[in-house]
Amino acid sequence: MNADGERAPAAPDNVDLDRPSTARIYDWYLGGTNNYAVDRHFGEQAGKQFPLIRPLAMSNRQWLGRVVRAALAEGITQFLDLGSGVPTAGNVHEIARDGADARVVYVDYEPVAVAHSELILDQQNATDWAGVVRADFRQPDIVFEHETTRRLLDFAKPVCVLMVSVLHFVGGADNVPRVIDRYRRRLAPGSWLAASHITTDDAPAEGAAQISALAESYRTTQNPAWLRDKAEFASWFEGFTLVEPGIVHLTDWRPDEPEALFPDLEPAAVRPFYWAAAGRVPQR
Repeated sequence: MNADGERAPAAPDNVDLDRPSTARIYDWYLGGTNNYAVDRHFGEQAGKQFPLIRPLAMSNRQWLGRVVRAALAEGITQFLDLGSGVPTAGNVHEIARDGADARVVYVDYEPVAVAHSELILDQQNATDWAGVVRADFRQPDIVFEHETTRRLLDFAKPVCVLMVSVLHFVGGADNVPRVIDRYRRRLAPGSWLAASHITTDDAPAEGAAQISALAESYRTTQNPAWLRDKAEFASWFEGFTLVEPGIVHLTDWRPDEPEALFPDLEPAAVRPFYWAAAGRVPQR
């Protein structure tokens, strides 16, 4: 703990500690320690607005693990995690490390997320097969051409691209379909794109109102949030072949029994608030 009472390590240079950060808030939701007072205050207020927010984050993390394991089972050993955030429980490289020739690249534009990712990879002696790129994933050319990406990933072979709980922080002006299409065009046949996105489509009225109000609260953070319905989410998979079971609620995507991560989480309560899917790049 530092002199200001912070539990997190000292902030890297140029990190904004006056406004809460989505990456650090998410870390707090998952029980991590790479967050600051401003983030914890926002998270605590968010929990009062929408009591399911922390269980939702945990459920999303469980889904990430299921996707990585499913991709490994299909023979995909390369992973590009876009908007990866601050390292906490259930990181991609920790799941993929058992795969032969696994390769992982994390991408985030927030300095604190990148700094802590680099630290954990170094501490786990994983830097020869996993790395971090500081970049905005909305700029695919920068991601693809970064020296770390070029060193670790071979885009002539299948890659699993992960957009886990990040697209609801991309506004309409950023043209989500175009961003996704620019990734798709660089991927080899057999590659996957996996995405999850918050929604209110099937949510009970009280929960829908709570999460809509919470989305408005995120407009005061460094990463404003948007809600989308299933139809818009589905449109982003044009050009992909959906992986079974298709576009479903997060908890319905190949559920494990029991879940190793957050085993006490009750899936029924969080089920209506997320869409999830994985799409495969078809043969050209």
